[in-house]
Amino acid sequence: MIKIRKLIHDYLKHDEDGAVSEEIRALAGLDLDVKPGEFIVILGHNGCGKSTLAKHINALLFPSEGEVWVDGMNTVDGEKLWDIRQEAGMIFQNPDNQIIAQVVEEDVAFGPENIGVPGEKIRKRVEESLKSVGMLEYRRKSPGRLSGGQKQRVCIAGVIAMRPKCIIMDEPTAMLDPSGRVEVLKTARQLNREEGITVILITHYMEEAIEADRVIVMDKGKIALQGTPREVFSRVEEMKDLHLDVPQVSLLAWELRRRGLKIPADILTREELADALEKVIS
Repeated sequence: MIKIRKLIHDYLKHDEDGAVSEEIRALAGLDLDVKPGEFIVILGHNGCGKSTLAKHINALLFPSEGEVWVDGMNTVDGEKLWDIRQEAGMIFQNPDNQIIAQVVEEDVAFGPENIGVPGEKIRKRVEESLKSVGMLEYRRKSPGRLSGGQKQRVCIAGVIAMRPKCIIMDEPTAMLDPSGRVEVLKTARQLNREEGITVILITHYMEEAIEADRVIVMDKGKIALQGTPREVFSRVEEMKDLHLDVPQVSLLAWELRRRGLKIPADILTREELADALEKVIS
């Protein structure tokens, strides 16, 4: 679905006269492959290049060097630009910046209308998309009356109505309360498992990565670690060296192992930790 080779991206900083005063390297020769239907979570501290990478996949940014391919299309091919953005939809942090209509169903219809989908098909897409994110009953509501989690689900429905093969979510839960985060994450998992949509989720919340197919940890514009959630979160010391946390249960299990308890190194959930401790006690 996604093929990235030796991707470099430099931001140019200009002085008051417009001359280039500094060159900042956000991505430094990154390689990445994402298979169709994968659920990928990308982690990393601020400034590591996560959002820059996301914008390359959606062709909002273009490589300084290297190549990005989306479903067989090179992002620098101007003739394929709209096809790429239709195949790889983008969800941003703040849903208020992505909602433009006064009624939910009109907002979801905006994307298909702009790519020339016939009216009857638009109505069908709007209904199916809202139903898939659990927002069909709110179709005639004003987005301004919705909660943060509900607004973000409307944004996801708007992207789904474009019929993408991949959805990139750039910290979609950062501005939401805990219940809103649960709503959005549940929707993302459902779309991945039931609709087969490739999901790339960028987040600061380690618990959101537990059910991913693969976790990618970025640092200084490169991939520092990658593997299954169990593989990545069992490497607690390496994550600490990157100034990152692991899920609280994984951290507690690691601390108990350091103190001599013979429990597995790859614990991710409270249930797994409880079972491991019960075996130790018995």
